[in-house]
Amino acid sequence: MSEKPILEIKNLYKWFGENHVLTDFSLDLHKGESIAVLGKSGSGKSVLIKCVIGLMQPDKGSINVFDLNVPDLNDQELDKIRVRIGFLFQSNALYDSMTVRENLEFPLRRHWLDTKKQSVDELVMEALENVGLKETVDMMPSELSGGMRKRISIARTLILKPDIILYDEPTTGLDPITGKEISRLMVDVQKKYNTSSLIISHDLNCVNIAADKVVMLIEGRNYAEGTLEELKKIDDKKVKQFFE
Repeated sequence: MSEKPILEIKNLYKWFGENHVLTDFSLDLHKGESIAVLGKSGSGKSVLIKCVIGLMQPDKGSINVFDLNVPDLNDQELDKIRVRIGFLFQSNALYDSMTVRENLEFPLRRHWLDTKKQSVDELVMEALENVGLKETVDMMPSELSGGMRKRISIARTLILKPDIILYDEPTTGLDPITGKEISRLMVDVQKKYNTSSLIISHDLNCVNIAADKVVMLIEGRNYAEGTLEELKKIDDKKVKQFFE
């Protein structure tokens, strides 16, 4: 692609003492593109996503989002770009004491967005409609199944209409059928809003359905990248272990 990436990670390093988690890791994500980062447990996937969102400071390298280098930003500047970056937590992170409606209203009120053109209630119902769960608006999270809670989490991420969505293990803890439903929903969201997605996952079914391209995080770096089918053809033990 010739256009400038919406997210550009260059030569990223992160270490904890002697443990070098990220070593010269690079990745380009373009507008409307979906990239999955595939890696074993402990390979640095979660560290990578925390660096992108500014929750963790890398030791070296740059993370350029919307022409801003994330490691250089202060807290106020980080808050501004986080409005444009949706983050789907692995645990869903719904507030148990709040209804579905209140959970979805929370990010709108936290970021003090101008909602005069469209009321808060309209935004809530639009987000729920996008995930097929309008009827849950006044329910509590405890009344929902795991798959429904994941959909509500996606709705809460969508309500700010982000340019980029970061998915942290979106299908973990779900049965295979529900996992596929969530993966297809991620594709629908991407197409409808032309969002860019960075998916952290070890679930090959999710990666196969939702990702345009796959990056293999091995030994702290971008070891190989391409479509899933292209990666399956690589004759390298470290790559082949993911498909055995």
